[in-house]
Amino acid sequence: MIKEWLQEYQPENSDETLAALREIMQEITLAALSRTDFFEKAAFYGGTALRIFYGLERYSEDLDFSLLNSDPDFRLEPYFPSIQTEFEAVGITVSLGEKKKTADSKVESAFLKTETISNELVLEGIVKQSEIKTNKNIKIKIEIDTQPPLNFDTEEKLMIRPFSFYVKCFSLSSLFARKLHALLFRKWKNRVKGRDWYDLEWYIRKGVQLDAAHFLERAKDSGDWPDESISNEQILNLLKEKIKSVSFNGIREDVGRFVKDDSQIQLWNAKYFTDLIEKLKFKPK
Repeated sequence: MIKEWLQEYQPENSDETLAALREIMQEITLAALSRTDFFEKAAFYGGTALRIFYGLERYSEDLDFSLLNSDPDFRLEPYFPSIQTEFEAVGITVSLGEKKKTADSKVESAFLKTETISNELVLEGIVKQSEIKTNKNIKIKIEIDTQPPLNFDTEEKLMIRPFSFYVKCFSLSSLFARKLHALLFRKWKNRVKGRDWYDLEWYIRKGVQLDAAHFLERAKDSGDWPDESISNEQILNLLKEKIKSVSFNGIREDVGRFVKDDSQIQLWNAKYFTDLIEKLKFKPK
């Protein structure tokens, strides 16, 4: 089964093979969670949700979720047996462990990793066909915001692998709001996350309307916006200031490893993004 799924990706090297295997693991994890009450309590968001359900071209590494209502006592551990059982059904042994928090956080985390991805469990078929060899393990971080900013929209999205099931996801407009908040207020000092800018371009080019109400909830929750309201013009001004402050050389370098064809990001500079955000659309209030 894993062999057939891998063939659909047509990986050309070991990095692409590992990325494809990681995505297959992500899909199996979502399937496992769908067998439980998890999606009655939480919704899927982030780069992986964008790739799997909305057609984002770049690969993403983590599985990010938000509770539908605040619950600081929520824990991921009760869902571990279902995840392990689902992987065993397709011949993969995984280990799951809670990520130790170094500080108080509203985000509950766990790591899911394969104990091995060699021989018949995962890579045997693809190695025979393409002579790809690797002894790297795959690690996926699962995170869930247990005390999230609310006022977001969700929708049910269908998956058909490894069987048919539905996943509760953030709507595209609410996903856009979360991404824009991360891009503007990520606490990384001088570091940049190129994937934030890749996704910003993707949302604007797709004509996705920004959910400004959810963006405001997130900005207030993080302490980055003191007012009870925010205008579209104020959001655009925040973006313009951010564009002036970042290194686009660093942005291109960071995102390059997540896209197959980096020629599409060579145009990126301050002028390009300043012009691009003029095309940003807002969800009607």
